[in-house]
Amino acid sequence: MKIAISCDSTCDIPKDLIEKYDIHLMPITILLGSEERKDGIDVTAKDVFDYAEKSGELARTSAVNVYEYSEFFKKLRESYDAVIHFSLSFGISSTGSNALTASHDVDNVYVIDTKSLSSGSGLLVLSCVDKIKEGKDIDTIVNELRSEANKIQASFLVDTLKFLHKGGRCSSIALLGANLLKIKPRISLVDGKMQMTKKYRGNISDALVRYFEDIIKEVEPNKRRVFVTYSSPVEPARTIILQKLKQLGFEEILESSACATISTHCGPNTLGVLYIAK
Repeated sequence: MKIAISCDSTCDIPKDLIEKYDIHLMPITILLGSEERKDGIDVTAKDVFDYAEKSGELARTSAVNVYEYSEFFKKLRESYDAVIHFSLSFGISSTGSNALTASHDVDNVYVIDTKSLSSGSGLLVLSCVDKIKEGKDIDTIVNELRSEANKIQASFLVDTLKFLHKGGRCSSIALLGANLLKIKPRISLVDGKMQMTKKYRGNISDALVRYFEDIIKEVEPNKRRVFVTYSSPVEPARTIILQKLKQLGFEEILESSACATISTHCGPNTLGVLYIAK
């Protein structure tokens, strides 16, 4: 069986791997004022940050609708026997439920709620690649992936809550407290939803190293694969974290830049370490 792998543009998999594994992306729409752009095609994280700096306003995102997904799946089915599609967490965006609705009208389309975002979704996509290579049947693949979605350690440290606040994903009280106390919040995906799970003080680079050390202790990793994904490559934290991951013996360490959609909500100087728990 020839299986197509598709996912939202939010999966934050490096472009070379997208091409290598023939992964099909559905771009999220980014609104810079009244101007529409497509994530991964004609807009980057830098464009989003530049727009915010120049206009004083934040970019907005628009979920892919049911019709767009239906056409996307139908096109893939012309060349493939089945489609496995990975969606941004249903608990975060209507994108996932729209994809699921569209899949009901197209045969052999399986939608996976990754219960994650960014490279958390990307981990499941690459796990799917591994399973197809191993020759597993599609029902086994889909069942294993849905189980693995519950084991994704997806978290990130943000330098400011301003972007999450303006996007409606944190309260004004949390924003005020973080600003007054100069707190760097850790945002984690818990049951498919974003929660502030810990707070760090100090400069962003030092806070990032402490964040990394904490999550490795709290959630024992499966050392097959890990992502270090960022909207800005904060130094020296990025280098220190990569060195520590090598020392821990991860088989595959991937660096990735956050897409425009993710960056719209998390802002600059955000970095996350994402892996599947053991």
